[in-house]
Amino acid sequence: MVFAGAFLPVLISLGIWQLNRAAEKAALLAAWQGQTASVDWEEVFEGPWQAGQPVTLTGWYGEQTWLLDNRTRNGRAGYEVLTLFMPVTGPPVVINRGWLPAPATRDRLPEVQMPESILTLSGWLAGYPQPLVLGGQEPGREGWPRRVQALSGEQVGEQVINPAPMVVHLADSRQPGAYRADRSPDVMGPQTHYGYAAQWFALALVLTILTLVASYKKQRKTGADNDNDNG
Repeated sequence: MVFAGAFLPVLISLGIWQLNRAAEKAALLAAWQGQTASVDWEEVFEGPWQAGQPVTLTGWYGEQTWLLDNRTRNGRAGYEVLTLFMPVTGPPVVINRGWLPAPATRDRLPEVQMPESILTLSGWLAGYPQPLVLGGQEPGREGWPRRVQALSGEQVGEQVINPAPMVVHLADSRQPGAYRADRSPDVMGPQTHYGYAAQWFALALVLTILTLVASYKKQRKTGADNDNDNG
């Protein structure tokens, strides 16, 4: 009973948390699918920031480029090219320009072309690429581009003051400076969270049933022992 009393509230809380996450993802997915027109950058940085929001911005690429490592397409290793962009108005922002295949050996980095003129881009907002194990820039490497395992706002802040809190993925491979930019916003569907919630609730149900069965057997054994004593 002590074990059940300790873990049953935890399992139920986890199930409710996943239901709340499913509701949030459903709202986010509906908002992204409902967006038909891009918002100008001057309106975006006034907030609120929302993943999947289509945006349009005008400015120029900077020299700072990070190559996000361990990105594969169709079984081939490569990098996602992340370049700092300086809008005419508003905070600097990192642009995910898409995927680029890796050279044959690790000691070489791919050549990254850099448009030099003022240009207009279309894309959508996304969070910084930060997996559970954060990586930094390649040790001992100077200059650009730099190979990284992840990229945080703090890392970008080392190169420019007050960068945007989110990155912009180019809308498609036809955008200026784009490589293979053919991915849609990475939004986990609410069905996944519903599945996780069902698992937690199922574990809670199993724990309840096992506790009741164990309690019933204990009561029967206690009753049988009492009958033997009386006899």
